Amino acid sequence: MDWEALWLSVKLSAITVIVLIPMAVLTGRALAYGQFRGKSWVEALIMVPLVLPPTVIGYYLLVGLGSQSWLGQLIESLFGQQLVFHFSGLVVASVIVNIPFAVQPIQRAFETIPQDVRDAAACCGMNRWTSLWRIELPMVWPGVLTAVVLCFSHVLGEFGVVLMMGGNIAGETKTISIAIYDSVQAFDFNAAGTMSLVLLLFAITALALTTSFTRRLGGQHGR
Repeated sequence: MDWEALWLSVKLSAITVIVLIPMAVLTGRALAYGQFRGKSWVEALIMVPLVLPPTVIGYYLLVGLGSQSWLGQLIESLFGQQLVFHFSGLVVASVIVNIPFAVQPIQRAFETIPQDVRDAAACCGMNRWTSLWRIELPMVWPGVLTAVVLCFSHVLGEFGVVLMMGGNIAGETKTISIAIYDSVQAFDFNAAGTMSLVLLLFAITALALTTSFTRRLGGQHGR
C-alpha cells in the first residue's frame, strides 16, 4: 500500500472540493433560475468533461498551461512555478474535469425550489445573497452533498488527466491511481489489488451513506 500516494490523492480531492463547490453553487443557481440566450450552450460546455476522454482534456491543459504557451509563461512569471508537473496543476485539472459532477446535482436541487418560496423571501426584504444563505442552501443540501461526494470520489480515482498534467513524481503528482498503474506495470498485483480495493470500498460506502442521508433529509423536508 502506497500511503504517500493515498494521502496525496485525499489532499487533492479535498482541495478540489473546497475550490469547486462554492463556484458550483453559484453556477448551478444561475443556471437553474436564469433564462438567457446561449444557456443550452453553457450547459453543454459544462458537460463536455463527461464525454471527452480524460487524456484529451489533459493534453489540452498540458499544451495550454505548459512553458511553451503564453499563459503558462505568464503564470510562471507571476508565481515562479509552472503548473505542469506540479501539485497545483493537478488541482487546476481536477477542478476543470469535475465541473459537471459538481454543477449538475446542485443545479437540479435548485430547480426543485418552488418559485413562491423565492417570492416569499423577496417579499420579506431579503436580497438574493440573504435568500441564498438562509432559505435556499438549507433546501438544496442533498444536491450539495451529492456534488461533494461525487467530486471527491472522482478525483480520488482520476487517472488520465493526472498522468497527462502531472506525470509520475513521487510526493508531488503520484496519486493512488498512478500508484496502482505502477504496481501493475511492475507485476505487483497484490499491491495493486489492495489499493484498488480501498478505492472500491470507499466509493461504495460514500455513495451508500450519501443516498441514505439524502433520503432522510428529503423525508424531513417532505414533512
